[in-house]
Amino acid sequence: MAAGYRIFDLTLKRRVQVTPSLLRCVFSGEDVAGMKLEAPDQRIKLLFPNEAGERVTMPVSDGWYQDYLALPKAERPVMRTYTLRALRREEKEMDVEFVLHGETGPASRWAMHAAPGAKMQVVAPNGASSEESGGYEWHWHEGIQQALLIADETAVPAAVGILEQLATLASPPQVQAFFEVPLQADAQQVNFPFAEVHWLSREGHAAHGERLLAALHEHLSIPAFACVTEQSPEEKSLSEDSLWERAEGKHAFNVWVAAESGVVKKLRRCLLDDYHLDREGVNFMAYWTQGRGR
Repeated sequence: MAAGYRIFDLTLKRRVQVTPSLLRCVFSGEDVAGMKLEAPDQRIKLLFPNEAGERVTMPVSDGWYQDYLALPKAERPVMRTYTLRALRREEKEMDVEFVLHGETGPASRWAMHAAPGAKMQVVAPNGASSEESGGYEWHWHEGIQQALLIADETAVPAAVGILEQLATLASPPQVQAFFEVPLQADAQQVNFPFAEVHWLSREGHAAHGERLLAALHEHLSIPAFACVTEQSPEEKSLSEDSLWERAEGKHAFNVWVAAESGVVKKLRRCLLDDYHLDREGVNFMAYWTQGRGR
């Protein structure tokens, strides 16, 4: 049976500046025809040069992770998780969007300097596998009546992808979306009649999550059917320190939250304690942690 994920060899084809802080890299190669995309927030792994700045080429095999671990730690490629923003198998192209934040981590450093023709290895869902790949939390189902999307700049590619998916439906649910980005100019033109989108910039030295939380308290509206009277002590203790929490079952009010880990903790307290949202209908995802190189 084919592995759910495998390594693909790609080449950077072109760069597209989506906003001042967001760069879309379009990758191409024969391997792209063997990928699959199962959800707008599909996670993949990109392999960057190792700690010494050397590009290490991993063998293309189903046992990619065992091959990776077999290398001495200092020699392994630096691995980072990203969203597979788009896949065009017939054109043999796939898109990944990078947040540009200077020479502060291997991914941003690579994106700032890589020119068309640069090689990249990607761990992505294997189209030859008949099994679900996993690696995503957005599960569309016909019972969704309303949705809430909350994201910082690292999760905006996935969140905008969710809006684009919903726009293809004959009767999309009503959506409230709150997106925090570094600059006011990072707001994208995503205009859908079913979605109320708030773009919140940190310009003026606002802390991560500060504008998000303020906007939620000012604008968020949660239907009564999505709330519980009170969480049990067991549920509350389970939630407090979790950095990745998946929704259980199918809910009419679908909530998708992805941001920096400290911000996710604050958002969880806000949604569960202040708004009494039923935690079983919410995906909480820490996409990154402040202070760690991205």
